[in-house]
Amino acid sequence: MSDVEVPTLELRDLQTRFHTRDGVLPVVDGVSFTLARGKVLGLVGESGSGKSVTGFSIMGLVDPPGRVEGGQVLFQGRDLLQMSNAERRALRGDRIAMIFQDPMATLNPVLRVDTQMIETVQAHRSVSTMAARKQAADTLALMGLSNAEERLRAYPHQLSGGMRQRVAIAIALLHGPDLIIADEPTTALDVTIQAQILSEMQKLVAARGTSLIWISHDLSVVAGLADEIAVMYAGRIVEHGTVDQVLDDPQHPYTQGLIGSLPSANLRTQRRGARLRQIAGMAPNLLQMPAGCAFAPRCARASAACAARPEMSAPSADAPSHRVRCFHPGPVAVEAPV
Repeated sequence: MSDVEVPTLELRDLQTRFHTRDGVLPVVDGVSFTLARGKVLGLVGESGSGKSVTGFSIMGLVDPPGRVEGGQVLFQGRDLLQMSNAERRALRGDRIAMIFQDPMATLNPVLRVDTQMIETVQAHRSVSTMAARKQAADTLALMGLSNAEERLRAYPHQLSGGMRQRVAIAIALLHGPDLIIADEPTTALDVTIQAQILSEMQKLVAARGTSLIWISHDLSVVAGLADEIAVMYAGRIVEHGTVDQVLDDPQHPYTQGLIGSLPSANLRTQRRGARLRQIAGMAPNLLQMPAGCAFAPRCARASAACAARPEMSAPSADAPSHRVRCFHPGPVAVEAPV
């Protein structure tokens, strides 16, 4: 018997396409990564890069006209795409959970919080209502909500935005899932509440060994939370590595552009009051994707070689976990002082 631990999640060449009247959109185009137990993966990129659809594809929540058309989604060694709908429903909310950007995508506005949490517990466990209620109260307290019993008796509209999001996260955590997919759950919250929720998530992941995919466009949030970062562009992962590798030594021009657009990054290299750097051009129309590198039309390094589709680089001896999809990878060019 092998001593190698089976990863919590492994994506192999995941393909999700949307079939529209105008054509087929390759929203997730060959995404592959591995997530070990107790690790946090930050999935980052611009809006429309395919981050959220990757999460929905893992959960089996892609609605028509979209559908998963290829690849494998291995959860603890079992391919979710080969399971029946009943088998996947049994896993969702129990071993795999998702936290949405809008907590009202989780919460029913006409039911009290206790009703919703008790039903969630009893959907996967044969326990009494009293036991389910206690589990709900304990999980709310774990999320830092004071007066848990009072929150249980409330309707969603009686809670603040931060409280609603904490309740939604608590529902995802009720059964101690092995995998949580968080789709920008703190984007609409103020920075104080955001920091509190991130701190609670870090503690829970460490205590329970839960694997977490944190989907975000905010590199500053991911930097303090994740173990690894995967950068997505136009449906593909263009760079993947540890947080230190990707943020301190970015190799892909798109990753460098994302980091360079952060105010904190600009303050280190430019005089105060200078304009923020920005990535030239626009993200490509998925109906009219370039034949080769999707980033080539916006890239200062583009050459004739970029007319072909780049593949992810092979692991190197110096940084075996740092990989990049680019014909001309390398450190960011040093700019002349302003």
